[in-house]
Amino acid sequence: MTAAAVRPPPAKSHNTRPNDLNPLVQQWIDQCIQLCKPDQVYWCDGSAQERQSMFEQGVKDNVFIQLNQQKLPGCYLHRSNQNDVARSEHLTFICTPSEDVVGPTNNWMNDKAAYAKLRPLFDGCMRGRTMYVCPFVMGPIGSPLAKVGIELTD
Repeated sequence: MTAAAVRPPPAKSHNTRPNDLNPLVQQWIDQCIQLCKPDQVYWCDGSAQERQSMFEQGVKDNVFIQLNQQKLPGCYLHRSNQNDVARSEHLTFICTPSEDVVGPTNNWMNDKAAYAKLRPLFDGCMRGRTMYVCPFVMGPIGSPLAKVGIELTD
C-alpha cells in the first residue's frame, strides 16, 4: 500500500498492542511514535478479517481495483504511487560505525551521522496520518533461519 493511500480500518489505539510484546521492541516503537507523531497507531494482526477490511477500504478509496472474481478470486489491482516507488541508488546508504563492512558498490555513512541527519526529518513526519505497526517473518515460521521484524509504515 502506498503512503496515505488507504485509510485505516476501524481505529485501534496505541493501548491495544499485543500483551506479549518484547519490552525492547515496545520501547523502540514508542520512540518512533514520539518522533513521528502519527494521529493514530494501528497494530496489524494479519487476520483474514483485517485483510478483507483493507481491501474493502482500498476499493472504496479507488486505490484497489477488484479484478474479475470468477477468473481471479481474491485478486485486486494496485498501482503504486509514482512518488513512492523510485529507489535512488545515490541516496541509498549502508549505515555502520565503519566503512569496511559495506562492500565496494554501496554508499556508506557513519551510523551516528545518519541518525543526526534523519531525526530532524522524521520529527512530526506522520502528523495527520496513521502509523501501521506490521510484524512479519522472513522465512518459514519456526525455522532457525527465519528472521522476525516489525515495519512501521503509513
